[in-house]
Amino acid sequence: MPSIIESRESLAIRASRLRLRARTIAGGMKTGSFRSIYRGMGVEFNGVREYLQGDDVRLIDWNVTARMGKTYVKLFEEEKELIVFFVIDRSLSMQQGAGSRSRLEAAAETAALLTLAASINNSPVGAVMFGGSVEFSCAPEAGRDCEMLILSQLDSLPKSREKGSVLSNALHGTHRLLRSRALVFVISDFRTTGYEKELARLALKHDVIAVRCTDTCDMELPEAGSIPFFDAETGIKRVLPTSLPTFRKAWRDDNKLRVKRWQSMCARRGVIPLVMPTEADPVVVLSQFFKQGH
Repeated sequence: MPSIIESRESLAIRASRLRLRARTIAGGMKTGSFRSIYRGMGVEFNGVREYLQGDDVRLIDWNVTARMGKTYVKLFEEEKELIVFFVIDRSLSMQQGAGSRSRLEAAAETAALLTLAASINNSPVGAVMFGGSVEFSCAPEAGRDCEMLILSQLDSLPKSREKGSVLSNALHGTHRLLRSRALVFVISDFRTTGYEKELARLALKHDVIAVRCTDTCDMELPEAGSIPFFDAETGIKRVLPTSLPTFRKAWRDDNKLRVKRWQSMCARRGVIPLVMPTEADPVVVLSQFFKQGH
């Protein structure tokens, strides 16, 4: 079976090598500074009590406060484990890339590292993978069997060549599949529409990190004359006049605006955005992300 994470080594050997790199990420996952960013991550709602001087005002339950006429704060108790879940886009647009690797290869390595980091922390892991349809679904489980199942799926090429992206359906399915609070990584190029409502719904109960995989040409086109461009999702072909400075600037400005709007949408929906360039080292990007606590 063709491999996304290109190597002649066996999956077990590659997983062993990636596991060493994942230890840095696992440490970041466990730090209190990271967990404290997401109110309620790793904890479960356990009722309310009257506000006492010194209580964190962010924990005030405004609905109960308005109803009772006194200030109340929410109480939480620690969960036994932090569930980690992945929603991974394997659509045709993810399979493209102008650099040394595609968006899908970057997504696969990112998800593999996070899967191993979660496993190191003894966290249950699960995943949904999709393209033009949902291709794989696995409820969260702890243990090496589930870990290797997810890694083997990440290591193989998508089964379907269907156009389009069912991101909205995948998010809806994730909401139904997850019964306990989880840390959810949605890894995609987000080059589709109609998913915002389901993303917001998922973020109401879970801690959601949206990982946007970007390619070098997403932000800057090379000055290479007239070059052919093919949209894998729509099948549209056209020629891009990259020798024109005005065209390259318009391309750059349009893509910057698209990312800015996406980041604003995430902020409104209670989702944490993270950009993962295809040319970047996922270990460095993820380590910095966890260290900064956002």
